Amino acid sequence: MLAVHFGAGNIGRGFIGNLLYHSGYETCFVDVNDEMVELLNERQEYRVVLAEPNQGETIIKNVRAINSATNPEDVISAIAEADLVTTAIGPNILPFIAELVTEGLRSRLNTSDKPLNVIACENMIGGSSLLKEKVYEKLSEEEKGRFDERFGFPDSAVDRIVPNQVNEDKLMVKVEPFYEWVVEEPKIVGEKPPVKGITYVKDLVPFIERKLFTVNTGHALAAYFGYYYGIDTINRAMEDSQILELVKGALNESGAFLVAKYGFDKSEHDNYIEKILGRFSNSYIVDEVTRVGRSPIRKIGPSDRLVRPATLYLEEIGKEPIYLLKGIAAALLYDVEADEEAVQIQQKIKEDGLEAAIEKYTELKADSPLFKGIVEQYTQLKK
Repeated sequence: MLAVHFGAGNIGRGFIGNLLYHSGYETCFVDVNDEMVELLNERQEYRVVLAEPNQGETIIKNVRAINSATNPEDVISAIAEADLVTTAIGPNILPFIAELVTEGLRSRLNTSDKPLNVIACENMIGGSSLLKEKVYEKLSEEEKGRFDERFGFPDSAVDRIVPNQVNEDKLMVKVEPFYEWVVEEPKIVGEKPPVKGITYVKDLVPFIERKLFTVNTGHALAAYFGYYYGIDTINRAMEDSQILELVKGALNESGAFLVAKYGFDKSEHDNYIEKILGRFSNSYIVDEVTRVGRSPIRKIGPSDRLVRPATLYLEEIGKEPIYLLKGIAAALLYDVEADEEAVQIQQKIKEDGLEAAIEKYTELKADSPLFKGIVEQYTQLKK
């Protein structure tokens, strides 16, 4: 079986490529990093090390790579022959691979009757749907019908912490032991891809929101509170009892609306929160708060990990979420000079005032209780 995977970065190699190998796939990585492509083709294997006391190691074999910038035709040919296509390239990059995916699927229509599924494994809601949208923009109406019959774009939720790392062996990647890959079964065309580690579900939305508003929310808050209190890494931040209390408080708030909205068992969700907090505290994963907190404009957007759970908490529970609002305020105080988005936020606050920045980036209205709560929390933290 052949899997074509876009993205030979740490997530691609350490998470998705790892599971594909253990499921019997040959994996063809597609990337624009020429050094990474050359190393993968030269060695045809790499190491994955677990961030845990015994540092367990696995050799991932049966891999190769294509540079999509210099050899796009090879990518198209690989897609035409593939049994599965996956991505781990970042939400903002997905539209840029749509042309290659489109041409690969067109080529496949002429050479094979076998269905193919394309699964975007990104840190976002509806990654595969976004990629499908960009692909279908390039199709005629007749082609859309043929694509619907043969190609599936099931959305997925993925979760594994793979920190920034610089290793002497440039292909080696360190990952945490925990992982979760949930895929929306109704959008699969043909048989379910036989990947060990995928959990297929009928309705993906509850699992996506559970992950985004627990893992992503908690991770971002550990970064912003850590930065606020002058701590440099996530695991050290979580050793601080005050930060731990703040992050846990926010996750209890997001958990309250998740339980109310989707009917998750409360005790099981409480255990899930504790597991997440333990993952953030893993001393074998040294992740800088400035990496996790980067791009704060995106993270305080109306549909992202801080404002969205605060909004849903107000809707479902009927109260203001104190800890989530404090986290948004901490993000507004995040003034890392090397982070372009952080600089933009600080300039907006300086030039037009806090309220204008909140309205612009969160899209909350000035008469919203959440808006007023952010102002109050910001004022307290500023002091």
